[in-house]
Amino acid sequence: MNKLLLRLAITAVAGGLLSSNALFAQLVPPAPKAKRVQITEGPAPERADDYLTIISWTTNNPGGSPDRLGVVRYGTDPKNLNQIAKSPIRLNQAHPSTLFRVRIPGLKANTTYYYTVDSEEEGNGKSDGLKSPVRQFTTRKFTMPTAR
Repeated sequence: MNKLLLRLAITAVAGGLLSSNALFAQLVPPAPKAKRVQITEGPAPERADDYLTIISWTTNNPGGSPDRLGVVRYGTDPKNLNQIAKSPIRLNQAHPSTLFRVRIPGLKANTTYYYTVDSEEEGNGKSDGLKSPVRQFTTRKFTMPTAR
């Protein structure tokens, strides 16, 4: 009985070590590529000020390579979105959806910006083909919260 308990304990510990090991996590095969990647929520600004703007959106899981980039193309003219911000993400192959969040630091206060979003495979830059319609947000001046 003691040998059985010892064997179970060793198996549990070894399994825990393997599942938390980064090398083991890299051995998980990529999820099948989605036939079509679609935005299911957003895009919308989580915050929009001159210090930091964050644009977020949710898609169905694009599958394929787990290393992705959220991409925001933006500018002050809706016909000229000539600035790009990208933020990395690692897909959870088991989830049906993916939340992208892209950080854009250092914008001008009290300025209207226009943007579209996309996602791409990190490394090869291949777009997932989901380009959103042009949306807009207006930044505000960031002020540090005051202590009470």
